[in-house]
Amino acid sequence: MSKTDPWVVHKFGGSSVADADCFRRVAAIIEALPAARVAVVLSACRGVTDALLRLVALAERQDEGFRGEIAELRARHGAIAAELLEPASAWSYLEGFDRDCRDLLAVLHAVTLTRAAAHNVTDLVAGYGELWSTQLFQRFLAERARRAGPVQWVDARRVVIVEWGPLGPGIQWPESAANMAALVPKDFRGTLVITGFIASDRRGVQTTIGRNGSDFSASIFGKLLAASEVHIWTDVDGVLSADPRRVPDARVIDSLSYNEAMELAYFGAKVIHPQTMAPAVGEGIPVWIRNTFAPEKPGTLICAHPASTLPVKGITSIERVALINLEGTGMIGVPGTAHRLFGALREERISIILISQGSSEHSICCALPQEQAERAVTVLRQAFARELAEGQIQNVDIDPDLAILAVVGDGMAGTPGIAAKVFNALGAAGVNVRAIAQGASERNISVVVEGRNTTRALRAVHAGLYLSAHTLSVGVIGPGSVGRAFLEQLASQSERLREQARLDLRLRGVMGSQRMLLAEPAITPPNWRAEYERSKEPADIERFVEHVRVDYLPHTVLVDCTASSVIAARYADWLAAGIHIVTPNKRANSGDLAYYRRLREARRAGGSHYLYEATVGAGLPVVHTLRDLCETGDEVLSVEGILSGTLAYLFNVFDGGANFSDIVREARQRGYTEPDPRDDLSGTDVARKITILGREMGLGLELTDVKVESLVPAELRGGSIEEFMQQLPHYDAMMRGRLDSARARGKVLRYIGRLTAAGEASVGLTELPENHAFANIALTDNVVRFATRRYCENPLIVQGPGAGPEVTAGGVFADLLRLAAYLGARL
Repeated sequence: MSKTDPWVVHKFGGSSVADADCFRRVAAIIEALPAARVAVVLSACRGVTDALLRLVALAERQDEGFRGEIAELRARHGAIAAELLEPASAWSYLEGFDRDCRDLLAVLHAVTLTRAAAHNVTDLVAGYGELWSTQLFQRFLAERARRAGPVQWVDARRVVIVEWGPLGPGIQWPESAANMAALVPKDFRGTLVITGFIASDRRGVQTTIGRNGSDFSASIFGKLLAASEVHIWTDVDGVLSADPRRVPDARVIDSLSYNEAMELAYFGAKVIHPQTMAPAVGEGIPVWIRNTFAPEKPGTLICAHPASTLPVKGITSIERVALINLEGTGMIGVPGTAHRLFGALREERISIILISQGSSEHSICCALPQEQAERAVTVLRQAFARELAEGQIQNVDIDPDLAILAVVGDGMAGTPGIAAKVFNALGAAGVNVRAIAQGASERNISVVVEGRNTTRALRAVHAGLYLSAHTLSVGVIGPGSVGRAFLEQLASQSERLREQARLDLRLRGVMGSQRMLLAEPAITPPNWRAEYERSKEPADIERFVEHVRVDYLPHTVLVDCTASSVIAARYADWLAAGIHIVTPNKRANSGDLAYYRRLREARRAGGSHYLYEATVGAGLPVVHTLRDLCETGDEVLSVEGILSGTLAYLFNVFDGGANFSDIVREARQRGYTEPDPRDDLSGTDVARKITILGREMGLGLELTDVKVESLVPAELRGGSIEEFMQQLPHYDAMMRGRLDSARARGKVLRYIGRLTAAGEASVGLTELPENHAFANIALTDNVVRFATRRYCENPLIVQGPGAGPEVTAGGVFADLLRLAAYLGARL
């Protein structure tokens, strides 16, 4: 063939020729091609091959229903022809179609008599679909006459000679090449419309080249015509980095090597088939995967030397896999065990997908299709019967319901850290690895995982290798003042995080005390409030968690913005189950010490993260700072500070110009206090924070160990909020007296929490010099002073706003982003 005017082969699958509109679309693509010599390989119209095979099955059952189905096939093709062709041409096409139908009826009648269809009979029936689609398209393209040169129909049965063997159809290249040269002159300029899927054997009997055979046909004709390129047109934009049904963020791979494509195809990538590319690979012909329905998109190029620099190209899987494990001390150092194992399976024609063996030779395992597993165990127990009886081999085990996850990329060779990213991603997602295999080429890392975890594993590894956004399934409990502020912050930043950091914080549920909102796949963050208010779903914490935690998302995080001890009591179970928790709720960390320790154990057992920076100091890095001091070996001598933004505000404003009760009332109206101000004035909130800090220091501190000075008069500790607010002015004189007394000594009043390394803890109203660091702060500031061995002469101080929904929500949001970073997101 001419080097200056080469052939280009274009293959269109069944979805590309499903109906008349699809035929028009294909014709438009072909007519827009600049190449002078184009070969078009077509599959049968969508669903036709399956329908033809169904005719054979009906005939074998002596079900005369096949006659009606043939009529349906005729009506379908007749309708397409009537829409596309001139009347005379459509009539001529259907005349040939009717001859084929009569032949089909005769063949199927014979099958009904024998109740069995020979393989060649099935091949004969199955091949009619390509004959019908190509003859129709050849007529349609010729009538449009928009391409230069003739449009010639080529029956592949007259060209491709196949002999089936143990490895499938073997193309007889010399004979096929001679047939091609005889059928198509060297100087032909125009378009060939070629039947895919079908061929002939050396006796001239029709056969097929297997399912996905039309792709194979395209590659075969690419070699026979010495084509410069082969284009496989389908209904996707190219080869994707993962199955988009499981990894919605899977992206089109720009280019692949032949080896990468073969690996992906073997491990389940549906767009390509390993055998499809063999003739093209042998001749070095580039193969393009394109979308018929979006021809403007570039697609994926498969060639010998792709330009892509991505070390990992794709992640794919094989499901319904079982693991067979042969284990025994008698195997160690004994040659031939693997030979006997694989030989026994080969004799039974059992296919092995993956092999894994430790260097100790104590065990060897292999993965195979689950439907063959029971037979494989029986075969191996027979093959090793003597060793099993004598105890040299302890057992032959079968582990069903597994899946193989394969990570593929030529660039992995010699690139440190790829395997680490794979296993870190799986570990962080709580996916256990049962077996591992990697070839010396380093092109493929394969792991065996539980089948039920396949989607989670795919998404985790895909994100871990930065092929898609890191996804966290987020459920928010408590859309009160802090929860609302958090959700608004999430709404304002979610799009930026997705675009800039490839982080998908997928809000799947919001639950309050009375109702909850669940959404699939997610709640749109800016619309959460309207959707939540419309929801009539009653609150159900079990169902809520079940919805947020789904197998196909690798990470689940619950954001608890309540102050509920009932919710906090569930933390241990959630952490043990691998669910991450982010919270400003102080109840769990300041409650019973035994439960606090159980939380730590549950977190370790579940491999989960528990973040609670906002429990002390709202958005200030108080807990983080203390933890850093302790973990880097500093000795914390004491911690003291103003730990309540509410109480900071009250005593900053309380200067004698207004009554204390009026200041409390104003603070409540401005949202600085809890709905019941006694929660702040009692000092219990500060005591909880001191307890949390003490436990971070390693102290076995209980809440009851903290000496608390309550500012709530004993007489007002009961009763309603309204009664409390009405009675509080009766105690203004007492508070004024304390203020005046402090002022007389040149001091100010501040509500302080204190903690020493010896475990002495107290909270209460304290007089401080006017020049003290705690005496001159902004209205709602928290300020914490750490005196340590390193920071003894000049203690370390953390100061900033410590009250209000916005800053607390900001601390929660920061913890959520910190969690995402722990899980591998690049922020």
